[in-house]
Amino acid sequence: MKPRMMGRHRNIEVMTLRFAPAVLLVGLALGVSAAACGPRTEERDDTKPPVTAPPATAAAAPSTPPTEHNPTTVRPRIVVLGDSLTAGLGLAPRDSYPTLLQQRLDADGLNYEVVNAGVSGDTSAGGLARLDWALEGDVKVLIVALGGNDALRALPADELRRNLAAVIERAQQRGISVILAGMEAPPNFGRDYIVSFHNVYPALAKQYHVAFVPFLLQGVAGLDTLNQRDGIHPTAEGARILADNVWTVLKPVAESRRQPGT
Repeated sequence: MKPRMMGRHRNIEVMTLRFAPAVLLVGLALGVSAAACGPRTEERDDTKPPVTAPPATAAAAPSTPPTEHNPTTVRPRIVVLGDSLTAGLGLAPRDSYPTLLQQRLDADGLNYEVVNAGVSGDTSAGGLARLDWALEGDVKVLIVALGGNDALRALPADELRRNLAAVIERAQQRGISVILAGMEAPPNFGRDYIVSFHNVYPALAKQYHVAFVPFLLQGVAGLDTLNQRDGIHPTAEGARILADNVWTVLKPVAESRRQPGT
């Protein structure tokens, strides 16, 4: 993929980062197209007599409603608020890390529904703007995985801090447990920016007493074998490592918020 010029609504610029300890992220848009095929119409045989349906003797039993429409099966939610890394850009939906988290919760008997609220190209300001929508329903845990696009656009670290603080405060006001996933800035903006950006995340985690994933892309950033051709978005294997990074923190939080008897 080729980098795109910065704009108010542009997706993430490609930036292959090969530095330790980290690298940044986010957002290229990939186009996906799908072709639909219509059913084949069968020829009608007018030589056969019409088939008369037997008289009904009893009403057919209604089918079981889909789970998502059955109020008795609604589960408390874990929302992942993020950008293209969370949305799973370039991956099949089953390979995105929020989907992998759902699988792990199910395997451990933790009765939650994971909501993937990732939007490609989103900044911390964008995440804050759509927070009320993301927190609809019975949300118990909010995973905040924003900031990569802020860094790629060299947005002020103070602005990042204010936006993330507002997200955390509004979630906590609703009684929602928050997990903050850290990000890192690329090296080409200078040491001062890198340090100030990095410090936003642990400082907020300490200030608001929230669970903390130090770096969402730990073990994946900068590794060709774990990233797609753009050098930013993880492959399916890389997404499994992201899920590992989050699961270590999420599991105890989910267990602590589990309702009695579930």
